[in-house]
Amino acid sequence: MTNTNKNKACTESGRRVFVGLSGGVDSSVTVGILKEQGYQVVGVFMKNWTADVGNFCCSTDQDAMDARLVAERLNIPFYIWNFEEAYQSKVMAYFLAEYEAGRTPNPDVMCNREIKFKLFLERALALGADFVATGHYARIEHDILGYRLLKGVDDNKDQSYFLCTLTQKELSKVLFPIGAMLKPEVRAKAKELNLVTAEKKDSQGLCFVGQIDVRRFLMDKITSQAGAVIDVSGKVLGQHQGLGFYTIGQREGLTMLSNGPWFVVNKDLKNNNLIVSRNGDDPALWLKHASLEQITWTREPLKTDWAGEISVRYRHQPAKGTLRLVEGEWQIEFMEVQRAITPGQWAVFYEVQELRGAGVIKRAW
Repeated sequence: MTNTNKNKACTESGRRVFVGLSGGVDSSVTVGILKEQGYQVVGVFMKNWTADVGNFCCSTDQDAMDARLVAERLNIPFYIWNFEEAYQSKVMAYFLAEYEAGRTPNPDVMCNREIKFKLFLERALALGADFVATGHYARIEHDILGYRLLKGVDDNKDQSYFLCTLTQKELSKVLFPIGAMLKPEVRAKAKELNLVTAEKKDSQGLCFVGQIDVRRFLMDKITSQAGAVIDVSGKVLGQHQGLGFYTIGQREGLTMLSNGPWFVVNKDLKNNNLIVSRNGDDPALWLKHASLEQITWTREPLKTDWAGEISVRYRHQPAKGTLRLVEGEWQIEFMEVQRAITPGQWAVFYEVQELRGAGVIKRAW
């Protein structure tokens, strides 16, 4: 098996790479590494969210300035590409619609699918790029079966989960130069290169938007219907403001209830009831099965009765389970119960280090 990033550095020196330069340390070091490997690097800051589309912008201007300073320091061309309209229609609209429907979406997966590895990739290729690169902690390897998407070496920073919708088409044109590095090594490299981002804190919150109060943001953006809060025995305890404001396993934000702490264990969408328990390990939170939709594969599709490891949200330790096609519907069954399997999140399939595919959780039982 060949490490594609290293192999390309040896055989394709001088080829053109457009880097998604976000203004953070990871993408900054990505540029530095690619330059050292001999690539012709172009930096692009993707502008997807500004104050004129809402009052929740955090750091777009500062990030763009930091990206420009990195480009100047490393002596590469730098551009700002505006994808705001697409971000609103493809990512933010999905994000809000899912919450309004009572599910819990993952906008970072959608942002990667619709913006970074679609619009950004397509425009870069149209302008003569051979590859695009980002500062994701993931790896790509290549063999006779195709391109394989692997976890990043740094277990604490691995971002392969967010890349679960990438296919052979995208993987063949993408580089992840820091995927084989640990975070401290990345920061050390940034200091070696004297980059302004060397000690900059990692970004948090929504992709391209940053750290926001999601609840307040949602209350400003979605319609909601109040309903009953009930415990697992069916006793009415109070009233919620809308199921979209809560997620399975949640503890914070249940201020309408006294004598806590309380935990969200389920959402009855049909009857608009929020189901809670004082027990953070209530059996209602621990389930073994889920049905999936929007199935995607990184290479050839898995067969029914595939056994491997499955992660049901970011930072969920992949657990042993089976993927089956049941009457036309893909379903997963874990060997042991898992906490807070949440509709709207992506279930991601792993064979040891390799990410093989994913699907959106429809329901769990």
